[in-house]
Amino acid sequence: MERPQTPSGTLTALEADLVGCRYCAQAWPLGTKTCGRCGGRLASRDPLSLQRVWAWLAAGLICYIPANTEPMLVTETLLHDDASTIVGGAVELFTHGSPLIAVVILIASVGIPVAKFLSIAFLALSIRRRASMRPASRHRLYHVVEYIGRWSMIDVFVVAILSSLVQFSAVATVKPGPASLAFALSVIFTMISAQSFDSRRIWDGLDDAGQTA
Repeated sequence: MERPQTPSGTLTALEADLVGCRYCAQAWPLGTKTCGRCGGRLASRDPLSLQRVWAWLAAGLICYIPANTEPMLVTETLLHDDASTIVGGAVELFTHGSPLIAVVILIASVGIPVAKFLSIAFLALSIRRRASMRPASRHRLYHVVEYIGRWSMIDVFVVAILSSLVQFSAVATVKPGPASLAFALSVIFTMISAQSFDSRRIWDGLDDAGQTA
């Protein structure tokens, strides 16, 4: 395997003939296949990580389209049925005097997913092309994306709670719309995309010691 060039004075695990476990961070001699601590598969670099990142990211984008165009929540009453999308529901909340809840839903259901799509795409592209952002900053961005990913499910949780609580027999019922499944799949696919990214490749190929800080 061709070893990546590193800044002077910087010793990587690969140069030290070591491989670190991505799950428990234990270091093992290079060539070890399985982590003796947690049983995870060991690989110094994942050559197929970017392909998986793009594949899962594309799947998440495809599911995100119907998640915003199809109804997220369907309310059925004796007089009429009402279906609202994510943005439409947030607008209704805003006009009915709940601007804070509307903003939270828009941030969690629109702002965070879009930011995740852009961030993952940027990180993947930065591996192939020289990025102006320093490796340390890109590494922090990766951990932020991984951390906030789970909070994108807040809209699905709200729908699930409403569906279980707002049941008035023949008077009215609330049930999830088709967008809820598409949104959940989009969140799951983008989470897998972020987890497929091999963050160690951010530090490969550095030829300027000033980029490491």
